[in-house]
Amino acid sequence: MDTDNGWPDSLRVAQVRIARPTDRLEEVVRFYVDGLGLRELYRFRGHAGYDGVMLGLPGAGYHLEFTTHVDGSPGDAPSRENLLVLYFTSESHMYDVAQRLGEFGVEPVPAENPFWAANGGLTFPDPDGWRVVLMPRPVF
Repeated sequence: MDTDNGWPDSLRVAQVRIARPTDRLEEVVRFYVDGLGLRELYRFRGHAGYDGVMLGLPGAGYHLEFTTHVDGSPGDAPSRENLLVLYFTSESHMYDVAQRLGEFGVEPVPAENPFWAANGGLTFPDPDGWRVVLMPRPVF
C-alpha cells in the first residue's frame, strides 16, 4: 500500500534533498534562482565551516542544497552525464527559461547522451560545469 504522499510504505520518505559542494556559491545561486527560476528557501552561514543555500519550490518535498566550506569545496562536475533534468509543461515554458539563461550569458551545450536532444531537450552548464537539461514535456 502507498502512503498519502505517494511514496511506497517500504520507503516512508517525507523530503528529498540533493546536495553538492561548490567554490562558486553565489554564482551557482544566481544561475539556479535568477536563471532557472528556483526560489531560495533557506540560507545558513558558519555551520562547522560551511555556508549553504537550499533552493527549490516552496511547499515541495524536494530541494537542492549547495554548500561551500571555508577550506575549499571542489564542485566541478565529474562528468558531462551528471544531470539535473527539468521537465516542463510545454515547449514555450521551456524556451522562456532557455531565453532567460541566454540573457545571463549561458548558452546550451551538446548533450553527451543523444536521447535528450532527440526528445527536444536543451542542455546548459551551471557555473561548476554540472549540467541542467530542460525538457519540453515529460517523456513517459
